[in-house]
Formats: sequence, C-alpha cells, structure tokens
Amino acid sequence: MKKKPVSIRNIAEELKISVTTVSFVLNGKAKEKHISKELTKKVLDYAKLINYRPNQVAQSLRTGKSKLLVFMVEDISNNFFSQLARIFEDIAYEKGYKVIFCSNENDDDKANELITLFSFRQVDGFIIVPSPGIRDTIENLVKDNIPVILLDRFYEGLDCNSVVIDNEQASFDATQHLIDNKFKNICFISTASDQSQMYGRLHGYEKAVEVNGLEPHILQIPFNEIIKGKGKEYIKKFFEQNKDLDAVFFSTNYLAQSGLEVLKETNQNLIKDLGLIAFDDNDMFKIYDPTITSVAQPLVEISTKLMEVMLPLLKKKDISETTHQKIVLKTELIIRESSLVKQK
Repeated sequence: MKKKPVSIRNIAEELKISVTTVSFVLNGKAKEKHISKELTKKVLDYAKLINYRPNQVAQSLRTGKSKLLVFMVEDISNNFFSQLARIFEDIAYEKGYKVIFCSNENDDDKANELITLFSFRQVDGFIIVPSPGIRDTIENLVKDNIPVILLDRFYEGLDCNSVVIDNEQASFDATQHLIDNKFKNICFISTASDQSQMYGRLHGYEKAVEVNGLEPHILQIPFNEIIKGKGKEYIKKFFEQNKDLDAVFFSTNYLAQSGLEVLKETNQNLIKDLGLIAFDDNDMFKIYDPTITSVAQPLVEISTKLMEVMLPLLKKKDISETTHQKIVLKTELIIRESSLVKQK
C-alpha cells in the first residue's frame, strides 16, 4: 500500500501547535510573524526528521504562485539556446524559481499546445521564443495578466516585453568585416523566414553589400526542409551553382555546421580559401582549421535582463499597469582565422 504523504496538519498535531504556525515556519515567515527561534527550530527539525515534502499543487492554489517559469525555445538542443537556458536556470534558482524547458520547433500548433498546457498548470510566467503564427496567443497571455517576455524575436506592433539583440547591426558589421578584408563575392545563407531576427540579419547583409557597391548572393532554405535534414543538399547545390563565391556568411550556427560539412565532403581546400562567418558562436568553432569567426550574442546579459524584466511582473497583481519594455542588446564579432585576408 502506498504510504500517505505527511501534511502540515500531521506536524501540528505531533508538536501540539497550530497548523498556521507550522505553515508560517515552513514558508519562511517565522521572523515576520514573531515566532520564537526555539519553536522555529523545533518545527524545521521535525519536518526534516520525517522527510516532509510540501504539496506543490495545494501550495500554488493557496498562494496563487507556483514558483515555476516556462522557458520555451525553438530547439533546446541548439547550442545557443541550451547555453542560454543553463545560465537562466541558475539566475532563476537564486531568485527562488524553478524552470520548465521545452522546444516548440518553430511550429505554431506545438507552441500553442504547450502554452495551453502550462497555463492550466498555473505557471507564474513565460519566456518564449515565438513561432511565426502565435501572435494572438501571446496577446491573449498579456490580456490575461500573465507575465510573458519574448526572446530572440518579436512581433512588430505587439505591445509585449521582449529581450532581443540588434540583428541588423550585427549582420551589417560582420559583412563589412569581410568586405574590409578584401572579400567581394559574399553569399548569405539563411532560413526562408520573415521573423524579426532573420529579417534583421538579412537586411543587415543586404545593406552592407549595397553601400559597398557589391552584388548580393542569397540562399534562403525553407525551415521545414532544414528540420528534415535537407539543409546540406540546398547548400551543396548553391555552392555548385556559384563557384565564384569568395566568402560565406551563415545566419545561424546550425547552418554553419551544415555548410562546413558540405565543404569538407566536397572540397576541403575551400574551407581555407573562403572567408567564413557564422552567426552565434560555438565552442567547436575554436578548434576548426581554420578557426571560425562568429557573431556572439551576450548570453549572460540576455539571461540577466530576462530576469530583471520578469521579477517585477511576478510581483504585481495587475501587470497591465506596467510599461512594456523592448530591450535591444549588442553582439560581439569574434574575429578568428576564417575571415582574415587570404594570402594568395
């Protein structure tokens, strides 16, 4: 027979004190409620002795707070998102919150299903990397007084908190770096997406080649084809059709990984001959030959800003009284061997 869990009522009966007193002690309010140190120690020692575990569901119903946050990204296995999640988890834990991580795979149906599920579970707030078509869902979360912050991308015109980077300037600077190092036929390989982060990266590249009087070379791969593992096929075909390219700028680190694999499989010399830059750094880029230049996002600063925005929302009963923030952070171009002037 399954053992019945111990409740605070059991503790109160055993110690012959009130349930309210036990509740105050176990919720860290002993000092606030003027409960003596001796009694506080007695309650805590006994709770530890019997291995008491609070009923989280009952507690959340009683307080209206679950102390849980949802961190929904496109793909938690992606190096950028996994690093960001790990840093945010530590920051949230220090503030007394646990984090539920999940991936929406940039799929609207899955994103909506997950948001509905966690809303019913009464999580305290959401940090979401939104898929393209869930604008109405996000808007409804805001209207329902649920704290939500958009990460990495946003919806133009939607009044919602967001923490993003300046994708356009980062992409412009990276492309200009290649141009300054004498590269002229620079291609941009990206996903076929009109989401804000990809639009910014594409526009930054286009602006840089235009102001320098160069011709754009662009490959946009449908995201569902990338998910199916067909990204390498698109890249290989593009390289075969554009043999005069002298540099490649990948808009994501997973596209860079696919592109580097294609180069290694078809012509290893091209890895050293082409100028190469990847958006989002990866530890593997440090050990390639040549090492790969990358646009690095400020992971610690992003995570810190997310919690700085989230905490005041969690403490307010009516978040409609707050002004929504759009925080835009700068990136760092980490220059390595792959983008330096090539020795002829």
